[in-house]
Amino acid sequence: MHVPSQTEARLDALREQVRHIENARRPDGRGVLPFGIDAVDDRLAGGGLALAALHEAAPERPSLNDDGAALLFLAALAGRQSRVKGQGQVLWALARRDLFAPGLAGAGLGPDRLIYAECRDDAEVLAVMEEGLRHGGLAAVVGEVSRAAMASARRLQLAAEEGGTTALLLRRWRKSGEDPLAAPSSAVTRWRIGCAPSAPAAHGAGLGRGCWRVALERQRGGPAHDWILETPDAEARLALPARSGDRPDQAQRAA
Repeated sequence: MHVPSQTEARLDALREQVRHIENARRPDGRGVLPFGIDAVDDRLAGGGLALAALHEAAPERPSLNDDGAALLFLAALAGRQSRVKGQGQVLWALARRDLFAPGLAGAGLGPDRLIYAECRDDAEVLAVMEEGLRHGGLAAVVGEVSRAAMASARRLQLAAEEGGTTALLLRRWRKSGEDPLAAPSSAVTRWRIGCAPSAPAAHGAGLGRGCWRVALERQRGGPAHDWILETPDAEARLALPARSGDRPDQAQRAA
């Protein structure tokens, strides 16, 4: 696995700062949150994840592994947004106690940035999310549901726009086996996340970082796409696999 030098890390940080400055100057005043991966950002309308908007993710399959992958994907997005807003707080609304704090911290969302809201059911999760979004003082609002009607998603989108806060909704598989993303939604992006084989570590020393299949099923203003990405690190950064030709270091060696 490629380990970036201190110089590369500084350059990456500077590039991200420049992206944030450019996004802040967008005409709509909302901006985007870049992934910091050109192969991903170049495929997203606006060059990143739209802020003050609703984004949804679902597991690729009804399995615990894929469910955890989709959850950690949203945790990484919330962690990145928290850093953009100067260590801002993230509200996480849920109806079952299955969050694993060390796992969230490993994806870049530490306990010092989290506010948990334990709810009775999906309806209460959606109501708490809406209140949190309209408050306007949070870095992001995350919720977990099995069912959300089109009208509910629309309310979350409007609340996100009103409060200037990013909404991240995890849609879980239901016992009926119905695809979580089958129903229509007003979300700006919809993602499907699944586990993929890990890439070999550098010099053949065991397994490298874990990998996910990340499919952008739908985005407003752009086409669908999919990638294989390495799981997030403790700074909420995802990455292309070390041997991907899309990575600058790999592309230079291949040239």
